[in-house]
Amino acid sequence: MSKQYYEFKPYNVGRWIVWSLFALVLLGAPLVFSGNLSITMLSQMGIAIIACLSYNILLGQGGMLSFGHAVYTGLGSYMAMHALNAVADGQWPIPVSLIPLVGGVAGLFFAILFGYVTTKKAGTPFAMITLGMAELVFAMSLMFSEFFGGEAGVSGNRVVGEAFMGITFGPPRQVYYLIAAYTFVCVGLMFAFTRTPLGRILNAVRDNPERVEFIGYNTQKVRYLAFMIAGFFAGIAGGLGALNFEIVTAEVVGAARSGGYLLFTFLGGATFFFGPIIGGILMVLAAVLLSELTKAWLLYLGLIFLFMVMYAPGGIASLIMMNLRVASFGKLREVWVAYLALGVTALVVLLGGGAMVEMIYHLQLDAAMGDVVKYLGMSLHPKDAGSWFGAAFVTLTGLGIFELTRRQFSAQWAEIQTEIEKEIKRRETQ
Repeated sequence: MSKQYYEFKPYNVGRWIVWSLFALVLLGAPLVFSGNLSITMLSQMGIAIIACLSYNILLGQGGMLSFGHAVYTGLGSYMAMHALNAVADGQWPIPVSLIPLVGGVAGLFFAILFGYVTTKKAGTPFAMITLGMAELVFAMSLMFSEFFGGEAGVSGNRVVGEAFMGITFGPPRQVYYLIAAYTFVCVGLMFAFTRTPLGRILNAVRDNPERVEFIGYNTQKVRYLAFMIAGFFAGIAGGLGALNFEIVTAEVVGAARSGGYLLFTFLGGATFFFGPIIGGILMVLAAVLLSELTKAWLLYLGLIFLFMVMYAPGGIASLIMMNLRVASFGKLREVWVAYLALGVTALVVLLGGGAMVEMIYHLQLDAAMGDVVKYLGMSLHPKDAGSWFGAAFVTLTGLGIFELTRRQFSAQWAEIQTEIEKEIKRRETQ
């Protein structure tokens, strides 16, 4: 008689804590930030998180650089808006809360249609094909006004049908909680996808496609399946956007939107799952807040992107993980002074460089508004050599000190990493 053995797998307490905190943040955010602008921004953040995470299935998980991801969020928005209008006309008996799923199905459909062609290639050819598809769809959005609505776009009214328990989706707070529910579920499903056999083999296709082919897998089929999953979640993000804004224009399928997904997914950190979540939040902050502060916000954004490529190619998530690793060995307290020095010198460079940028923009775009530029409480005179000299002096001085500080920090950081490696080897030998 054979004996039976029972094995009990302990719960991953850390994971339960993280997901519970995520849910609490989604629930409590509108209670802390209760203004109409804040709730609108929170709604946009939820949509951007889903869109960036769906894009990261391609870029971070599969190594597929796409320049046309907005095609699937945008077409999902258009189909969701048409579905919303059909519900308003009494043609479709579905609740408004399920409209984003219509966008998801539309994103899946177009990913099946276009992905069959685009995933036949990998690397640079794949990127170029996605760019061609994006330009094709954008050109069609201006040609077929019956579906795309021309330059005016397609609009709708999300307050349709009978109210359910007082929920009409008229107030922005109700729309936010709908978006928050979709965000939580979609983030959970996309995280679960990374733990599936398909998600694992997708990582293998990213890292070594030749070996994957050698062990019997069809890399094109793996990329195709991942492309369809990414299209589905992108379509859900587009459907939520249609409900949130109640209008869809050709801009949602444009190259700028696709570039935004690429840029902020990279800034957040494409190699980590939570990186695109950071990127989605930054995407909304840049588009709403930074664009209100200065007309040169795109220039600042480009400089930030350049800085991250040079000094932190892994994105913000990689910086967080590296510092958590250092903290776990009790070494973080050794570098906090260097971090403070880097932050102060970088702020000095930003202040000086920003002053010059604002004066240039004033001379080129706002010269008729006067000869004075208000910048952080200071009055700058773009036509006065003294203002230019002061801004240039601050910038160059800050750059020099920043570079010296950076070199010292790099040496200190390398020494700490060496100590950590020695400690790891010592623990392994015990």
